[in-house]
Amino acid sequence: MLMARIAIVFQDVYLFDGTIEENVRLGRPGAGDAEVRAAATAARLDEVIERLPGGWAADVGEGGALLSGGERQRVSIARALLKDAPVVLLDEVTSALDPVNEAAVHAGIERLMAGRTVVMVAHRMRTVRRADRVVFLDGGRIVEEGGHDELLRRGGRYADFWDISMTPAGG
Repeated sequence: MLMARIAIVFQDVYLFDGTIEENVRLGRPGAGDAEVRAAATAARLDEVIERLPGGWAADVGEGGALLSGGERQRVSIARALLKDAPVVLLDEVTSALDPVNEAAVHAGIERLMAGRTVVMVAHRMRTVRRADRVVFLDGGRIVEEGGHDELLRRGGRYADFWDISMTPAGG
């Protein structure tokens, strides 16, 4: 089955009403406790678990309403790490996070990407920079593709977008 080989981390994470542990275990229900804990640590979810009353048994609320956006992202990344799928789809996973959670989520994503094929949807150019291959879309059509450095050298749409995104606001 195709979906068994793909882990997905969306921008808007939906968690099921239940505990943090139950939501992480959805990645691979038969995983052992040590595997679940290792995935949580790699996603830096352990930091969240330590400060929540109830720890692993803390209720996340319907949709994850009792957690912040960054905390929900960490649960989602831990779930994807636990699934251990060879293909990972990342859809704008850091677009709405505060700096502290963004740093933690980036650390989890780095671990998630290691040794896997990753398809990343991103508007933040800092995220795109490390990709082996960049596909630049406009109006649903591919207008450029290649490596980051190659696309900058070409001086096309990607380079223009890079320059704009790297210019400080108001400067």
